[in-house]
Amino acid sequence: MRTLLLGIDSGTQSTKVLVVDAKNGKVLGAAAQSYDLIPNLPPGAKEQHPQSWRDATAKAIQQALKTAKAKGSEVKAIGVSGQQHGFVPLDKKGEVIRPAKLWCDTSTSAECEEITAKLGGAKATIRELGNAVLPGFTAPKILWLKKNEPKNFAKLATVLLPHDYLNFWLTGVKNMEYGDASGTALLNVKTRKWSDAILKAIDADLAGKLPALQSSDRPAGTLQASTARELGLPEGILVSAGGGDNMMGAIGTGNTRQGVITASFGTSGTIYACSEKPVIDPKGEIAAFCDSTNRWLPLLCTMNVTVATEMVREDFGLTHEKFAAEAAKAPAGSDGLLLLPYLEGERTPNVPHGTGVWLGANQKTFAAPHFCRAAMEGVTLGMNYGLRRLAELGVKPTQIRATGGGAKSKLWRQIMADIFNAEVVTLKVTEGAAYGAALQALWCWRLQSGEKTSINDITNQFIQLNKAETAVPKTKNVDIYRELQGIQDETSLALRGVFTKHRNFVMR
Repeated sequence: MRTLLLGIDSGTQSTKVLVVDAKNGKVLGAAAQSYDLIPNLPPGAKEQHPQSWRDATAKAIQQALKTAKAKGSEVKAIGVSGQQHGFVPLDKKGEVIRPAKLWCDTSTSAECEEITAKLGGAKATIRELGNAVLPGFTAPKILWLKKNEPKNFAKLATVLLPHDYLNFWLTGVKNMEYGDASGTALLNVKTRKWSDAILKAIDADLAGKLPALQSSDRPAGTLQASTARELGLPEGILVSAGGGDNMMGAIGTGNTRQGVITASFGTSGTIYACSEKPVIDPKGEIAAFCDSTNRWLPLLCTMNVTVATEMVREDFGLTHEKFAAEAAKAPAGSDGLLLLPYLEGERTPNVPHGTGVWLGANQKTFAAPHFCRAAMEGVTLGMNYGLRRLAELGVKPTQIRATGGGAKSKLWRQIMADIFNAEVVTLKVTEGAAYGAALQALWCWRLQSGEKTSINDITNQFIQLNKAETAVPKTKNVDIYRELQGIQDETSLALRGVFTKHRNFVMR
């Protein structure tokens, strides 16, 4: 009988499930189920019903097993990756009180400012946590609930993150591992303990509403009977600690040693690296997260990547193939058409009230090829802002491993290489977070079986590069993008005050 693993990635738009052979790391089956955000919410609010994640997970597991022609009895371990920072509030019975506020929710700027002020300002906050308190994180969402929905806050018994909620559904146990916990802005990432100062700044009783913390190589629990029946799986299957999607993406791309950097080009964009020690950014622009292998994961996040390219593609009525073909017609630099891609506000740099700005539109550039390519370039330049900040903090890449929808485009991979001025590679298994969840589950299962193994042993054995898709920088284009980067950075700084004035105008 085969030994199989389930890797689950519960994201913002869909849940993906991989069935992985524990012997050779091969993906035997895959499935996905999509869902939407709750519509017609106030500006900045982004929410989902946690039940939709459960429903999608159950369907995707059944479909993936069917595709793999696998029996439930062959599954030995499950790992869950989830979108970071989302706030899932549970009552005393373990029921969800209200929809989850997500990582991309930017409605908590006032709460961020309030918490930061109570901690003594931005520098004191970073000293206390290792991170700034930003609108995407979980901490301000809790204060938002207290201020805006006091009746719901009065019911709050447990704070969970999206992947923790799925683990709770699977196992009946409420806990949180260090990696995902570090994205709450409630954890001191240096000590891996909850910060008393920030908990008291939000609510005097908050400490009692947080789950137990655990290391990332320990199981979250085992599959409980009620959920096992729902999924058609045997009771007692090991469920690993799991983690946030970026932490699982690090494992799934082999980013488990220093020198490797992962760049994820999805709805949002993330760039992150493995570090043996905390990497604290005194400016608060780089998140000083823990990873899900008991080390650290310095990370930058931009909220706008395929958000921008998809908007342009849909507005011009193009298929994905025609979008790429049009973009290829424009030269590097798009003849000066530049996108400041803050369509959903922005996190790195921290511009929550930012909007998208097109600079350089004229009779020559007002055409599909230029807008398509400039969208690709604009979001990649935005990510490079953070990559350069990582380098300033001592995290320098020897190789960039690209994942997500953007990494599937040959043209976009070349743009990445030219803007980052580094070799860009892709992986044979493209679903990095789901694959990472499966590999972490394998690690945990082996450790629980008494084997002595490291996560590096596993990733070194199973992670394979897709060498045919490697892109290397072109010197001429590197020079063009270096100049364009300066223009984007300068434009962003110049418009910070304008964005706030514009938001006030719109909100009148």
